[in-house]
Amino acid sequence: MKNRYSVSETIKNMYSLCYTKLFFSKARLIRLPFYFRGKKKWFFYGKGFTSGYRCRIEMFDLGICQNEKKIHIGNNCRIGDNVHIASGESVYIGENCLFASNIYISDIMHGNFKGNDQSNPSTPPNSRKLTTSPVIIEDNVWIGENVAIMPGVKIGSGVIVGAHSVVTKNIETNCICVGNPARVIKKYNAELNCWERVK
Repeated sequence: MKNRYSVSETIKNMYSLCYTKLFFSKARLIRLPFYFRGKKKWFFYGKGFTSGYRCRIEMFDLGICQNEKKIHIGNNCRIGDNVHIASGESVYIGENCLFASNIYISDIMHGNFKGNDQSNPSTPPNSRKLTTSPVIIEDNVWIGENVAIMPGVKIGSGVIVGAHSVVTKNIETNCICVGNPARVIKKYNAELNCWERVK
């Protein structure tokens, strides 16, 4: 199904396409406005990358992973409007992923809430030490509207994350998860070629 754009949006997309070819030549289309913060050497994107309007890519210098990619987005990934991806260490997104709009993905937290040297609630959140835990999203993942993916999460290939979910724990491959916190409700059975409900 092809989208039919208005004249004004066609003009905007033509301007965005010029910007894309100048600054992100491997990408398919980066729709403007597009907010990019951090060193370009920390960002990898594959061929065919497409973004919606008002997306925000942020990479912070926390003194770790200085010579590595803090955000990796594989080939043929498409993200919707108002997607915010923030990384201080590593957010890895595989190939052929499709993200809806208003999605938040980050490996960063304001403070430490487990193990040693935990943060004190009397400390203002913005004054707490930033901590990181890498995020991995494997291939062929579909993420619905208004989803948050929290630090330290691994989402396996073929996963569908339902709208308005908050993912706080790992999700194994070929599952459908929903809710806050997200839980698996279906898993794909390759032998029967169908999705089966998880009790």
